[in-house]
Amino acid sequence: MRISKDNVIYSMDKENQAVGTVKSGAQVIFETKDCFSDTIKTESDVISEIDFNKVNPATGPLYIEGAQPGDVLKVTINAIKLNDYGVVVSAPGLNKLFTKGIEEEQTVICPIHEDKGSFEFQGVEFPLNKMIGVIGIANADEGITTGTPGPHGGNMDNTMISEGSVVYLPVYTEGALLAIGDMHASMGDGEVWGCGVEAGGEAHVTVEVMKDYPHSGPLVETAEAFYTYGYGETTNKAIVMANDHMVEFLMKEAGLTFNQAGMLMTIKADLAACQTVNPDASMRVGILKEFVELAKDFK
Repeated sequence: MRISKDNVIYSMDKENQAVGTVKSGAQVIFETKDCFSDTIKTESDVISEIDFNKVNPATGPLYIEGAQPGDVLKVTINAIKLNDYGVVVSAPGLNKLFTKGIEEEQTVICPIHEDKGSFEFQGVEFPLNKMIGVIGIANADEGITTGTPGPHGGNMDNTMISEGSVVYLPVYTEGALLAIGDMHASMGDGEVWGCGVEAGGEAHVTVEVMKDYPHSGPLVETAEAFYTYGYGETTNKAIVMANDHMVEFLMKEAGLTFNQAGMLMTIKADLAACQTVNPDASMRVGILKEFVELAKDFK
């Protein structure tokens, strides 16, 4: 199934009407707009002129048959295909974590060369680091804007959500109602200047309903590691949530005690920023799979 980028939402809400229905195990292509709704096309376009009610569009939602509250939706990122350009902007208020604020708006258009695995920034080529910023399902209660993270996923801005990654999301409503958007050609951890190389394109995914899956989410799995996620009004609150989720994960996955899990984290887990400039900060904790396997032999 292919879902057109004409079908977008700005809130992940159980009241949203699904634009498609698939069975568990289906492969789906989500066409996505960039986070500016594809309105910035030249370097003379600036974000002060865009409609901020249409920022961070997510394509969908998709109804997955058999998904019920209490299940987990497994979303495998098979491929990310980007359009031929991306956008990086500067604007007053975006760089909140710097002593000096941005004074002048600026837009840079970045040509993207998928065939070469690169993009250009001001005449210099850099390697692509493709990732999905917004991926989530309908929230349990009232809707949450697509620019906000939460227990449902949403605007996680986690650079580990890339080709080959698997995202596990707890299901809160029948059908899950999956939506995807805000893709990047590259983004540094923390997105400290307020944006990455914002790009539209296609997310090719496989969706599967997991019954009795032992871990809640959001949880990200790569070929090498597991990553738990946390968010909150402050960076510290986000760290606490991500740490708590990793302790719980290790206790279940490796059969560890609370102390064993915490000590393993302090010697072998890594804490990193996902998003630091939005109203809600988000953080992740990652640990290599090889260390989780070794931990199963703890005495």
